[in-house]
Amino acid sequence: MAVLEKIRVKMGAFITIIIALALLSFIIDPSTLESTLSMFSSKYDVGEIDGKSVTYQDYQNKVDYFTRIYEMSSGGVMNDQAQDMINNSAWQDEIVERVYIPAAENAGLRLGSDELLDMSQGTDISPVLANEASFRDESGAFDGQRVVDFVRAVSQDQSGQLQLYWSYLEDNMSKDRLFTKYLSLLEKSAVVNPLELDRAIADNNTTYSVDFVVSPMGFEQDTTIKVSNEEVRAYYEEHKHLYRQIESKDIDYVVFEVVPSAEDLELTYNNMEKVYPEFTTTKNMKTFLARNSDQPFTGYYYSEQELEAMPSQIAEFATKAKVSESLPVFQDENTYYAARLMDVKSLPDSIFVKHILLPASEESRADSLLAVLKKGGDFTELAREYSIDQNPNVEQPGDLGWMTQLYTIPGFESLFMADRNEVLKLTTSYGIHLVKYTEKTRPYEKYQVAVLVKEAVAGKQTYADFYAKANEFATQCGADATKFDEVAKSLNIPVYPALRVPASAKTISNSYENTKEVLRWMNENEAGSVSNIIAVDNRYFFVVAIRGEHHAGIATYNEVAMQMKELIAMEKRGIKLTEQTKERVGDAATLSQVAERLNLSVNHRDGVVFSSLTSQQLDPKFVGAIAAAKEGELVGPVTGEIGVYYFTITGKEVGAFYTEDDARARKTRELQYINQVLPAVMAEDANVVDTRYKFY
Repeated sequence: MAVLEKIRVKMGAFITIIIALALLSFIIDPSTLESTLSMFSSKYDVGEIDGKSVTYQDYQNKVDYFTRIYEMSSGGVMNDQAQDMINNSAWQDEIVERVYIPAAENAGLRLGSDELLDMSQGTDISPVLANEASFRDESGAFDGQRVVDFVRAVSQDQSGQLQLYWSYLEDNMSKDRLFTKYLSLLEKSAVVNPLELDRAIADNNTTYSVDFVVSPMGFEQDTTIKVSNEEVRAYYEEHKHLYRQIESKDIDYVVFEVVPSAEDLELTYNNMEKVYPEFTTTKNMKTFLARNSDQPFTGYYYSEQELEAMPSQIAEFATKAKVSESLPVFQDENTYYAARLMDVKSLPDSIFVKHILLPASEESRADSLLAVLKKGGDFTELAREYSIDQNPNVEQPGDLGWMTQLYTIPGFESLFMADRNEVLKLTTSYGIHLVKYTEKTRPYEKYQVAVLVKEAVAGKQTYADFYAKANEFATQCGADATKFDEVAKSLNIPVYPALRVPASAKTISNSYENTKEVLRWMNENEAGSVSNIIAVDNRYFFVVAIRGEHHAGIATYNEVAMQMKELIAMEKRGIKLTEQTKERVGDAATLSQVAERLNLSVNHRDGVVFSSLTSQQLDPKFVGAIAAAKEGELVGPVTGEIGVYYFTITGKEVGAFYTEDDARARKTRELQYINQVLPAVMAEDANVVDTRYKFY
């Protein structure tokens, strides 16, 4: 027992559980133990592929790996969108390794070392490398020498980063090539027999001219048509395989948006009025706004078009005011503004910038070079000799390219006010720049506007008041979803439905971005549950009720019975309309007589082709009947999707414009489409179950 105690102290609770399970194996049968272990581990699975679980740890390791690759390739910029992309890439890679690659290998496909070398440095370059920006030249074309240089640099890189990235590229090259071979194998195995070719040529070379009468079904409900539960049940048993679904839930929710009260608005207004006099006179606008405004002073010069993005009062004021004039405080929804026109200048939108970059420690050299340049020194040659920015991808040494006020190097703002070819000495986080612009777009009047902004926010009391309202609603509902609508109605609170919300959804509505906690609660609870208050963005209080749940797989009878009942009723309506139409038509021998007895008009259509059932905006069943009919005969009734048809083929033209080559090309396109959807079909066949939403 002393040994056991030491292990517990060193390894903690996890190892204690393992030991406990091992001890249990002596007193329970192996099958029960296996079941227990399975239950324990399945809680930490993020999914299942081909009957095998994907553990949280395995998946997280892959996410960490892809995160390192992303940080290397993007410079480390990470946001929610990038994280979602990384998570999905890691999951897709699991599917590739567990489904796609085994399928290719089971088909006998392999990659040799010579082939892999040829894909990276030979004549058959992998698209993985060809699309890698690092291996393209100035014109955007693939440059094999850059691959060679990269591979050589791998062995000299002490950090191991280059080796990691090259291994990533090699892995992707191998996977891409194996699966490409697999798709090619399937494509080559698809044989187009002569019968298929002849039929395709005949179908596409024959066009029909047709006169027809259609008796539409309409959309009004026919109360005489009855559909029994037995009929629906039989239809379900025959067609249920067509009704596959993903895991989802139906929810209702109410949301209390915390908005500023009248007292909050008044407080914000008073604060604005208090600082407004200083705003109109301050000599240091940058410091003033940093201390008193929700938005800083950028010094940006706005065009009239850019001013339109601001409240209309500011846009109108800026274009009419004199420099140093101020716009008094005004309210726009829950935000208060004031503005001051700081300056007006004629400026271009873009300038072409050149610079010589020196280390921050070389102040004296910068001054010497500046003196040389002011005396007419060659900027390009000095950039070639002294600048530490030796970008090989620019036309001339020192070129930075076209810049705007928004897309420029921080610290270069004053360059837009300089004269063309005037050299300035500017200091940035990169070092000391000797900089000028050589070209510019047409200048026009722009306005430098300082804007004092204060958004009114809900105070503690306002926040508490809204929380109390949400709490009252949640308390009255209790844990009973059946009371949800009743309580909402009594408190005059709107209820919002969200049907079939997938377990993997990112939000319940486009109106709200960060509803992860709402979704987490939804996934962890069952139908009939009502949530406590769920706070979102410190601005919304949600209370949610789960109305129903839909399990992954084939939909249950109850989930689709109503939909199937409507389909059966539609079929019966078609049969009934056909019988009624047939009775009214009677012994009519011509289409004109049919139209007269049905009180309908005769329609005409040229160029009907059987090979394109839907593109002609005609009922597919009607087109199929045309292809099987004889010219000049009255045909009908034909029960279609939207009505009952009588028709006569008035002309039939057989051409020779659609050739065997066209037929083969079309078959190739069909195979290409199959290749596009094949990965999804393979994933479905492998019963891929994605439950990452439990953790991410």
